[in-house]
Amino acid sequence: MIGIVDYNAGNITSVEHALKSIGADYVLSKNPADLKDADKIIFPGVGDAAYAMEQLKQTGFDVFLKEFAASGKPLMGICLGSQIVFDFSEEGDVECLGLIPGKIRHFSNLWEERIGGEEHMSVFPKVPHMGWNEVEFCNGSSKLLEGVKEGSDFYFVHSYVIQPSDPTVIKGYTNYGMMVPAIIEKDNITVFQFHPEKSGAAGLKILENFVKL
Repeated sequence: MIGIVDYNAGNITSVEHALKSIGADYVLSKNPADLKDADKIIFPGVGDAAYAMEQLKQTGFDVFLKEFAASGKPLMGICLGSQIVFDFSEEGDVECLGLIPGKIRHFSNLWEERIGGEEHMSVFPKVPHMGWNEVEFCNGSSKLLEGVKEGSDFYFVHSYVIQPSDPTVIKGYTNYGMMVPAIIEKDNITVFQFHPEKSGAAGLKILENFVKL
C-alpha cells in the first residue's frame, strides 16, 4: 500500500488522479499514524520550503519521514518534496530533513556565481523554470526509469535547484541555463524535481514502476 503525505503543502489532487489512472491503491492522510503500515511513501509538495518544514514539524511528519527513510522502504519525493529531503534550503534559509546531503539554491544565486556578478544576468532564462523540458539520464539511471525513453519531456515548475553534495546521486538532469538535477536517488529515496503526475505517459510510467517496487 502506498501512503501519500498530506502536510498542507502538497500537489495532492494531481497525484491522486495519476495513481487512480494506473489502478494503484493508496492512503492519503494528514496523520502519520495512518501511514505507519505503508510499504511505500509519496512525499509531494508545492510552495515555500520554510512553510513546508513548519507544517511537517507541526504534524509530526518530519520525524515520520526520517524514520520511514531509515527503514529502507521506498520513498518518492516530488517537486518541493524533492528539495526538502536535503539539508538546507535558501528558500526561507531553513534547515530541512537531512535525508540526503546537499543544499537547495536559487537559480539566480547559482548563475551569478558562475558569471561573477549581476551585470550579465539577462543572458539567463527567466525564473521560475516552468514548462516542459527534456531529461537526460546519468550515473546508472534508476529502476524507476525502466521503460522511460531517455530525452523524454517532463513538466517542471521551480525557482530553486537541488545541489547534492555527492554528484553521483544525480540520475537525471535537464538544461536551463545550467545543468539542473532533475532526478536524485540515494539508496531507497528517489526524488523528482519535475512532476511525474503531470508529465503524461512518461510520468505515469515512473509511478507504475514505483508501485511495482
